[in-house]
Amino acid sequence: MKNVFEEYRDVWSRRSEFPSLERTHNGFPLAYFDGPGGTQVPQSVIDGVSWYYRTCNSNTHGFFITTNESDAMIEETRDTVAAFLGAPGGKNISFGHNMTTLNYSLSRAIGKYLQPGDEILVTQLDHEANRGPWLALRDQGITVREIAITPEATLDYDDLEEKLNENTRLVAVGFSSNAIGTVNDIERIRAMTYKVGAWLLVDAVHYAPHFPLDVTSLGLDFLLCSAYKFYGPHIGILYSKEGLLDRLPVYTLRTQEQHAPYSIETGTLNHAAISGVKAAVEYVASFAIEGSTLREKIVSGMVRISAYEHLLAREIYQRISEFERLKIVGPSIDVSRRCPTISFTTEGMDPIQVCSMLNEKGICAWDGHFYALRPIEVLGLLEKGGVTRLGVSLYNTGQEVDRLIDALSEIVKV
Repeated sequence: MKNVFEEYRDVWSRRSEFPSLERTHNGFPLAYFDGPGGTQVPQSVIDGVSWYYRTCNSNTHGFFITTNESDAMIEETRDTVAAFLGAPGGKNISFGHNMTTLNYSLSRAIGKYLQPGDEILVTQLDHEANRGPWLALRDQGITVREIAITPEATLDYDDLEEKLNENTRLVAVGFSSNAIGTVNDIERIRAMTYKVGAWLLVDAVHYAPHFPLDVTSLGLDFLLCSAYKFYGPHIGILYSKEGLLDRLPVYTLRTQEQHAPYSIETGTLNHAAISGVKAAVEYVASFAIEGSTLREKIVSGMVRISAYEHLLAREIYQRISEFERLKIVGPSIDVSRRCPTISFTTEGMDPIQVCSMLNEKGICAWDGHFYALRPIEVLGLLEKGGVTRLGVSLYNTGQEVDRLIDALSEIVKV
């Protein structure tokens, strides 16, 4: 990989900007292949958070300097996130404690808006955060149906088309599976939902760290993601298409601003973390090799990061495929079909054992279902303890891939 690896020196050489990469375990430098559960953060993001605490830690909407600075920072972050998502502006961006909390608030509002007999579609591929809030609406007489997946862990688009009808009001789908990495064809799904006039809500938590997003060109009604998956703090983000949030009877205090993007934001937000979100988006933009506007730099930076991550992921995919005892779950490692996430089972071994043995070599990897219980269940993997999941982030290296494969080689000999 060496010559190809050098092509991306501008990406991997910035590992020094992540303080946590200096850690060791059992004498090994830690190799973080646990990115799908949350990435490490660069110093600039840490500085973004600490800057807020050092200078203007205050509540909002007052008439003195630190509260005014807090207000300005939050609105600037909305605009920055809008650029990250390809949204028209900050008025479309709401913040919350996490994606799950935001989606529950949104689902309760949509549940009040809909009528008994209206239908919502969810998928078997999704994280429970994009299933549970909608399934709960069955208690209100709303029909919630499930789109099937194939044995390859991809959406069954024929099943989706068959279940869409004139009563469908919302389709809730993930952009990419956090458990397996499968990337869904959102443009195709959007075209289908247009035919019946249904809203489309997309969970992009696992997609946003690896590909550029453009909610406007995709025509999305709602999109959710989490900054801690793209090198930022634990903050949930909701994009709402212009005017939609104002149509919904959101549960909110009468003291809260009663319009988008504020109406769905309950209580005092985590201002310091929001400052870190702005720094995280700017960090992605700093990888740009072209572009003059922030949006152009974000897209350029993300394309560069994505190309590098997929280079490493394809290497992992191909080399794991050579081990007879390891079976990769999901579609082939094609940029358009899979995030740089590899999940596999190990013959005769529980995923916890595999991850524990990798940990002895200083390699961080996840085991289980990762709150995407349904796909693991449907694929018949739940009773086996789920899968072992490896995720590539911009700070991973070819040397770490070699260490990972060497460790797996020892594990399959046990």
